[in-house]
Amino acid sequence: MRSLLCAAGAAGVLLFASAAGAVAAPGGDPEPFTIKDPRITESSGLAASRAHPGVYWTHNDSDDGPYVYAVDSRTGRTVATVTMRGVGDPRDVEAISVGADGDLYVGDIGDNLDGSWDHVWIYRFPEPKQLRDQTVTATQYDVTYADGPRNAEAMMVHPKTGRVYLVSKKEDGGAALYAGPERLSTSGPNVFRRVSGIDMWVTDGAFSPDGSRLMLRSYFGGRMYHWRDGRPKDDIGSIGVPFQGQGESVTFTPDGRFLMFGSEGRDSQVKPVGLSGEQLPDSVSDDGSATPGGDKSPGGSGDSSDSGSGDSEKSSPAVTGVIVIGIAIAAILAVRRRGRR
Repeated sequence: MRSLLCAAGAAGVLLFASAAGAVAAPGGDPEPFTIKDPRITESSGLAASRAHPGVYWTHNDSDDGPYVYAVDSRTGRTVATVTMRGVGDPRDVEAISVGADGDLYVGDIGDNLDGSWDHVWIYRFPEPKQLRDQTVTATQYDVTYADGPRNAEAMMVHPKTGRVYLVSKKEDGGAALYAGPERLSTSGPNVFRRVSGIDMWVTDGAFSPDGSRLMLRSYFGGRMYHWRDGRPKDDIGSIGVPFQGQGESVTFTPDGRFLMFGSEGRDSQVKPVGLSGEQLPDSVSDDGSATPGGDKSPGGSGDSSDSGSGDSEKSSPAVTGVIVIGIAIAAILAVRRRGRR
């Protein structure tokens, strides 16, 4: 997770964000906020609360403990710390998602040792009805991959079917999306099976509230897909991500009209990006109103393409160029710093 790619990428991310053309948030819509809790220094996952409007759940990456934090987006302050009981010692927590049942799912799925752990874990507990510091008993699920261990940072729970999906980080042969069993079980390992290739360095993902869109983000950008028949279909195109020192997380707002992007680091910011056209979930129209039946005519903005679920993270030559320039600049500065020592 703490790849050297992060250090080289900061300049590239800034250039990429400007080139990709994120939609600005209009007045009255979500505002950026800063996570002010000094305990939260490695916010690695983000999930919009269903029970508490304006609250986002997050957690640290590692070296913290079995803790999940509820952050009020209006103030940036932690309004509840949840301690998970019965889950052992978390190892590398990378993702959080709200399930179809309203439970919180916490993905202890990272493996910085290049996929050397024979299993990882998912923890689950009901989203608290009251926002206060509390200890909850969580269910722990053992997770394995049908094709061997993987390092993953993205976990998504489909809001309609309740099936859990993981996306491996880009390893030899590319990243991939994996589907868990129809229902997770505590009686034995839950085997996740490959659904499709994802040619991105994926750091997080999220389903839209109606389950019709899948968003995957990387350090440099993101892509959105239609979701049909249990897999990503019809690559809608790139989504511009805001400049962040180490972009790690993403979630949809409860109305499906915005993406909220988070980053690691002390006093890290969470920033909104508005969606339009085909990027919007089926249940949302361009004017923000709900669409009966979730039907929308295709052809809206979003850099749509005819590629399938296994296609690469496409970008224009200009975007590719600025990414390369940004990485080169960061590398040159690092060499110069070493030369001064």
